[in-house]
Amino acid sequence: MTEAAAFRALHYGRPPGDPLILPGPWDAASARALVDAGFPALATPSAGVAASLGYADGETPAAEMFAALARITRAVDVPVSADVEDGYGLAPQELVERLLEAGVVGCNLEDSSGGVLKDPHRHAEWLAEVRSAAGDRLFLNARVDTFARGVTDPDRAIERAALYGAAGADCVYPIHAPTAVLPLLRSGIKGPLNMYARPDGTSPTPAELGALGATRITFGPGLLRLALRSLQKPWPEASGRGAD
Repeated sequence: MTEAAAFRALHYGRPPGDPLILPGPWDAASARALVDAGFPALATPSAGVAASLGYADGETPAAEMFAALARITRAVDVPVSADVEDGYGLAPQELVERLLEAGVVGCNLEDSSGGVLKDPHRHAEWLAEVRSAAGDRLFLNARVDTFARGVTDPDRAIERAALYGAAGADCVYPIHAPTAVLPLLRSGIKGPLNMYARPDGTSPTPAELGALGATRITFGPGLLRLALRSLQKPWPEASGRGAD
């Protein structure tokens, strides 16, 4: 079984309440730490990788993003999926080649650019071209940005998800969908469903999201932000406590 096939298999046969949890490393060191913690696969967040490289989210040059992904995949022996935003304007064949060269087994692809939703039919056609170029070598997670762009009607997300699934997406990701609409999304969307959770306890737990229909859970840059907040707390030496 190829690594991509093994990653794909992780999304199926999961009982309710036991979604696939894919934490998001931002560099090689955090990737190793997450593998050591026992996670079977990882999913990089574009915002987290961007921050580690000194860029704002959405401003990372493609070459630097793919180089960072390659460092992460070299550092671990588990499948890694990558958030590559809207594909950086690359043609489908080149995008697939760059992803495979970086060693990843899957990718997130957004259906908005510059804060504006793309035409879903044209985006579906583009996804179909990516699928054709990748074959079964990549797991395609099609992000649905309706909720993130202020479109609150869940039917619009379901319509886009249907188009993307028909185009060959393995999974859909209605980012920032309210928890209350998750059962409706689950009933209307075929195949694996990705949901976003916050690792700081301010959102439903992965198990709770799984019980409502989520197949897999990602955290975006949440783990990086949690780590950064821990660095902003006073250290014992700085406060005079615990010094040698």
